[in-house]
Amino acid sequence: MSIPGISYTLASIILAEIGDIDRFTDPAKLLAFSGLDPSTYQSGKYNATHTPMVKRGSTYLRWAILTASRTVSMRDSTFGDYLAKKQSEGKHYYIAMSHVAKKLIRVIFYLLKTNTSFVSQI
Repeated sequence: MSIPGISYTLASIILAEIGDIDRFTDPAKLLAFSGLDPSTYQSGKYNATHTPMVKRGSTYLRWAILTASRTVSMRDSTFGDYLAKKQSEGKHYYIAMSHVAKKLIRVIFYLLKTNTSFVSQI
């Protein structure tokens, strides 16, 4: 992985847990596989707005992505700015970090699908 802040150990865990990227047609499916997607609660016309993550799927991948998102947000300005933006919207640190993790999943999906290296958008 060419993303700054992701070590060889985290990269190997992420790649091993994802396996063949062609199993996933879009980043949302990879997000669901990692267990970082929000749960939904509906009852009649009521739709809950503040729901926790579902935490199903690969626990090792979820741990690796959340750990990597902490270091990536410190090393790369794109992710750091995104974290600061979410915190300025009033989100708690861990909620904002889960948004960074979701962004990281989308970036990893794109990099693996196109077989390219990460280029920071400064």
